[in-house]
Amino acid sequence: MTAKTQSEAQTAPAVPPRRIVLTGFMGSGKSTIGPLVAGRLGWSFLDVDDVIEAEAGATIAELFARHGEAPFRDREHATITRLAAGDALVLALGGGAIEHPATRSLLLNTPGTLLVHLEVELATTLTRCRGTEHTRPILADQANLASRYQRRLPLYRTAHLSIPVDALTPDEVVDAILQAARLG
Repeated sequence: MTAKTQSEAQTAPAVPPRRIVLTGFMGSGKSTIGPLVAGRLGWSFLDVDDVIEAEAGATIAELFARHGEAPFRDREHATITRLAAGDALVLALGGGAIEHPATRSLLLNTPGTLLVHLEVELATTLTRCRGTEHTRPILADQANLASRYQRRLPLYRTAHLSIPVDALTPDEVVDAILQAARLG
């Protein structure tokens, strides 16, 4: 199994990464794949959304409703900046984190960081996320969902590694990440 990449040079880090950051649209598998990669490496796993919710004492949806998207993205960026300083870490980003230019720059340019895009088709997102509309209200607005997907896709594809995951098992995705990172 070979991962689809932006260029072969981007997939071959000069030294093995000290942290792997997963990005992708909702339903791409970040929260499933992250713990598996961490377990194979003996590293820690953190989901940025879980950290933000624990620290804020509120859900992501509540934070959006109270403060709006821009303040949430600033909070998210600060959290990612703090967490991405760690080593032996697999970090799963929220689906929209990649839209913040400073977050993208940080993750693409910090030595020792491998940013991995789990690429998923929109149809797969809808299938995988069916039944979660109460926690993901955007799923009910298909036109807005499709627009958001199209807006984010080119940003996701700036990652060091992009893996199309629709037809892969979680173990196959983990294998592709570890192979590209030269850790497996």
